[in-house]
Amino acid sequence: MILKRWLVGDPLKTAQAANERLSKTIALAVFSSNAISSVAYATEEILLVLILAGSAALAWSIPVSLAILFLVIVLTISYRQIIYEYPEGGGAYIVARSNLGDMPALIAAAALMIDYVLTVAVSVAAGVAAITSAVPSLYAHRATLGLTAILFIVVVNLRGVRESGKFFAIPTYSAIGALGLLVLIGTVQSLIGFVPAGLSESTPSIPAGVESLTLFLILRSFAAGCAAVTGMEVISNGVKAFRHPESKNAATTMIWMSGILASLFMGISWLAYHYGITAKEHETVVSQLARLTFGTGVVYYTIQVGTMLLLVLAANSAFAGFPHLSSILARDGFMPHQMATFGDRLVFSNGIIILGFFACLLLVLFRGDTHALIPLYAIGVFVSFTLSQAGMVRRWLIKKGHHWRKKLIVNGVGAVATGIATIIIASTKFMQGAWIVFLLVAVLIMMFRGIRSHYQAVAEQVALSRDARPPRPRRNLVLIPIGAVNKAVVRAVDYARSRGGEVRAVLIDVDKEETALVEIKWAQWGCGVPLVVLPSPYRSILRALLGYVEENLNKDPDCWITVVLPEILPARWWQNILHNQRALLLKASLLFKDRVILTDVPFHLTR
Repeated sequence: MILKRWLVGDPLKTAQAANERLSKTIALAVFSSNAISSVAYATEEILLVLILAGSAALAWSIPVSLAILFLVIVLTISYRQIIYEYPEGGGAYIVARSNLGDMPALIAAAALMIDYVLTVAVSVAAGVAAITSAVPSLYAHRATLGLTAILFIVVVNLRGVRESGKFFAIPTYSAIGALGLLVLIGTVQSLIGFVPAGLSESTPSIPAGVESLTLFLILRSFAAGCAAVTGMEVISNGVKAFRHPESKNAATTMIWMSGILASLFMGISWLAYHYGITAKEHETVVSQLARLTFGTGVVYYTIQVGTMLLLVLAANSAFAGFPHLSSILARDGFMPHQMATFGDRLVFSNGIIILGFFACLLLVLFRGDTHALIPLYAIGVFVSFTLSQAGMVRRWLIKKGHHWRKKLIVNGVGAVATGIATIIIASTKFMQGAWIVFLLVAVLIMMFRGIRSHYQAVAEQVALSRDARPPRPRRNLVLIPIGAVNKAVVRAVDYARSRGGEVRAVLIDVDKEETALVEIKWAQWGCGVPLVVLPSPYRSILRALLGYVEENLNKDPDCWITVVLPEILPARWWQNILHNQRALLLKASLLFKDRVILTDVPFHLTR
C-alpha cells in the first residue's frame, strides 16, 4: 500500500473530478502526441516501399504525401462535426451504434482497441529507434528499453489525467519545437540551394529497383504512409476530459493538432525527397535529415532526444483513449463492469493496466521492431474512420438540421476517402500480417457479444417481479467442519450458535485414535452442539464432507446449508502456506453449489 501511494499518489474524492478536466494546452499534449509523432516514421514507411522500384520511384513520395495530407484535412473537418454532434465522447463507437446499429459499432470498437494497443507498441518502438540511431550500442536492447518506457507511462497515467498531462506537456512541446526547427531550417536551406557538407556521405548510392513501378506499388506506399493519420480520432473519443465548453475546446485542439501534423509531415517528406534520403536499417530518416541540417552537434542530439520523447509520449494518447472507450463499452454491457469504474485517482485504472500489459506483450513478441509492427498498424483506425463517417452520413440524412447538406457532403467525402484508404491498406498489407488484425477483430466481437449475453442472462435471472419472489428457506442447517478442538473451533461454534438454525459439527474419521480424542474434548468444549463423525475408508476428508452436504441438500429441497469454517490467520504473510489448505479446497468445491453459504470465522494469531 505504501508503494502504491508513492507511485500513484493519494486517492482523489469524486467531487474533485471537475478539477481534473484539461485545458486546451494540456489536452493538446495528451491527445495529439499520437498523431503528431507519426511524422517521425510515416515518410520513412513511404520510402521503404518506393525504393523497391529504384531511385526514380522516390519522386512519388511527394504525390503520395499530398494524398495523405488530403485525408488529414478531410478527417479534421469531419471529426470536428462529430465533436459538436456527440459532446459526450465515444467517437466512432458511439456514432456507429446510434446510426448504424450494434454490429458496426462493435467492429469500430474492436478495431480501435486493437489500434490503441498497436499505437503504444509502435510509438515506443519508434521512440527507441530514434535513440538507437544516435547511440547504436543500444540497438540490441530495444525490447528492454521499450518495456521500461511503457511501464513508466502506465505509472504516470495511473496518477491521473491532469497530472500526467502536466508531466508530459513540456517534453511534448519541446519535441514538437525541435522537429519544427528541423523542418523550418531544412526547408529554408533547400529553397536557397544550400548543399550540406555531408550530403554525399550521408546518402549512399541507391541500388537498382527490384520491382517495377506499378500502381500497386504506389498504393502500397500510400498504405504505409497512412500511419501518419492514426490518432486523429482520439480527441473525439475524450471530449468529456476537456474543460467547459467541452466541444468548443476539443474542436479548437483538433485544429491545432492537424495544423502541426500537416506541417511537420509535409516538411519531412519534402526534405527527404530534396536530399534523396532513403531508409536505413540502423538510422531513421529524421536522424539523417538532422545530421544533414545541423551536423552531429548539440542540436542533432536535441532533435533525436526530442523525437524519442514525442514518440514514446505518443503512447500517452492511447492511454487516454483506450480506458475511456472501454468504460463506454462496459456501460453498455459489452465489457466487464469494472472497466467503467474510476480508480483512486479518478482514472479508469483497469483499462490503463490492461492496455499496458498487452502493449508490453506485443513489444516482446515483435522484439521492438517498428517495421515489423507497422503492417498491423492503421488498418483498425481506418475501419473506425469509415464507420464513423458513414454513420454521420446516415445521421444527416435522417436528422437534417441546420446546414445539414454541407455537413453531409463533408462526411460523405470522408466516408468515401477513408473507405478507399481502408481497402487499399487492407489489400496491400493483408499478407504482411494485416490478416491478424481482422482475426482479432472477429475474436473481440465474439467476446463483446458473449459478455453482453451473460449480463443479459444475469439480469433476467436476478430480476424481481411482484408475482414471483425467491422462496424463503424453511430450514437452515449450519455445519462446522473440524479436525481438532481448539480456540479457533470454539470461536466458530459460538458464532454459529448466535446466528440461529440447527448447528452440527462434522468430523471426518481418518484415524480412530485421533477421532476418539476429539470426541472426548468435544464433550467438554462443544457447548452442546452435536458432533457428526463421518467415516472415510479412503482417508478423503473433502469427499466425505461434500457427500454429507449433498446428502442433506437432496433430503430437503427447501433447506439451506451454511458451512462455517474456522480459519487460523497467521501474524506474518509467509506463514499462510502452513495453514488453511483444506479450507481453501473446501471453499473452491462448495462455492458453486446452490443453497450452500460459506462463512469464514477468523482466529488471528499474534506471533
